[in-house]
Amino acid sequence: MVLRQLEYLVALARERHFARAAAACHVSQPSLSAAIRKLERELDVPLVRRGQRFAGLTPEGERVVLWAHRILADADALRQDLSRMREGLSGTLRMGAIPTALTAAPLLTTPFCERYPHVRVVLTSLSSREIKRRLADFEIDMAMTYIDDEQELGDVRTSPLYDERYLLLTPSDGELAERPVARWAEVAALPLCLLTPEMRNRRILDANFRAAGAVAVPAIETDTVSALFAHVATHRWSSVISHAWLHMFGVPEGMRVVRLERAAREPLVGLVMTGTGPESVMARAVLDLARELDLREVLDRLAREHLA
Repeated sequence: MVLRQLEYLVALARERHFARAAAACHVSQPSLSAAIRKLERELDVPLVRRGQRFAGLTPEGERVVLWAHRILADADALRQDLSRMREGLSGTLRMGAIPTALTAAPLLTTPFCERYPHVRVVLTSLSSREIKRRLADFEIDMAMTYIDDEQELGDVRTSPLYDERYLLLTPSDGELAERPVARWAEVAALPLCLLTPEMRNRRILDANFRAAGAVAVPAIETDTVSALFAHVATHRWSSVISHAWLHMFGVPEGMRVVRLERAAREPLVGLVMTGTGPESVMARAVLDLARELDLREVLDRLAREHLA
């Protein structure tokens, strides 16, 4: 059994098509098929259901794919470790982030690339559920997500980055624009643009509104932070934003940010890595850098500047 055979099987499980898997691995389809058949003979179990076309994996095949993800991740970590000893860190950092944390990611990835110029970063927007799956399958090295719900995260290691603080973003001539502090119940009565209910940020905001005895019924709902800011920039809507979003979007012209009364919930955003197997060299390098940067203070200072 060789790593290449495992890579072919993982590609087939992902693509669910022999030709596409072969193309993804840059080999001919007969070569890929022959390698997987050889793997089946070596393990003495059928891995693939075959017909006129790919019909899925056998239960044994599904189990081998799980092991293959782990073995390939360990092999990649070994290569990275040896490369770092020989000539400094190189390779690819595969990182996921929930959409509401993407705006703060450059505060980490940019200095990381400056420190390790031979590393390529692949940053992907993922839901918290997809982050959990991809970490378990060793498809990403780490992710930025909410880390205050350990049960939802599963078997992972975590490192906190910042608390998500909430601000009212409202037109400069709005009824709450001159307030030193706005109350959640007052904000619920404004024409609002918020993220959609399936996003955790929105569920957290809804819980904060309920804790204040109010219910927010937004006129506009969207599943991206950029679309939210685009709507708010029309000066027709207000929104409750995370202070981390100011790093990317700032305050649109004609709008103001107002401090909100302390929320019932201000969740913690952090880095997560798989809790099994050896620690990724890439992940360790990111963790060390994050501790030096102190993103919590950087983002809090940014919020204070916009509130001044």
